[in-house]
Amino acid sequence: MAGPLSSTESAAIARADILRAAARAVAQHGYHGMSMRELARATGRSPASFYNYFRSKEAVLLAIQSEAFQVLLGAAEDVLSRFRAPRARLYAFILNHVRYFAKHSDVMRVLVHEATALPPGSRSAVRELKARYFELGRGLVQALCQDGRSAEETERATYCVFGMLNWIYGWYQPELHGDPTQLARTIFSVAQSGLAAAEADETMLESVERELAELVAPALLSQPEEVGI
Repeated sequence: MAGPLSSTESAAIARADILRAAARAVAQHGYHGMSMRELARATGRSPASFYNYFRSKEAVLLAIQSEAFQVLLGAAEDVLSRFRAPRARLYAFILNHVRYFAKHSDVMRVLVHEATALPPGSRSAVRELKARYFELGRGLVQALCQDGRSAEETERATYCVFGMLNWIYGWYQPELHGDPTQLARTIFSVAQSGLAAAEADETMLESVERELAELVAPALLSQPEEVGI
């Protein structure tokens, strides 16, 4: 039977609880839409108690972002160390990412929507962690791109894979779309097919591009004369 928690362990658990509740509140209301007092209330703490753990809104947001990427990096490095085959490694990376953010969709929303909310100094620390995670993904993509693709194409392909991964918080519902493993399999299937498939028909691509080259992109909103105003 485990003994009672030490004061340090209790403080760590309390801090983690606060960060989870804060991520949920920021995801719902936005970073700039919440004061420290409102954040404290959302986490079930008095302002005085909240200040014992975080001295500012910036400190809360920095902790959410930096610790999320630290957890992701550590977990990804662990799962990748278990596999050698490029396809298995890419799937392990995708599954690890999907499982984490299916469970913590509020954190994903904060990472995406509040990426630029921090001041430059704090933002650079998060950016470094994000870059390390991206490099892990790029290495996995590159391992499957054995068809002489340029560095630029590999970069674009990596961003496409992350595009699929990072926006699941906006639409994924387990009761409609299956459990996280099923979702990870679908994303992996789409990514693998695109990365390992034969080159696209260049003649067809160029034909479509020529046909559309002279078209002007439509305005976001209809002009008055277009709707008879």
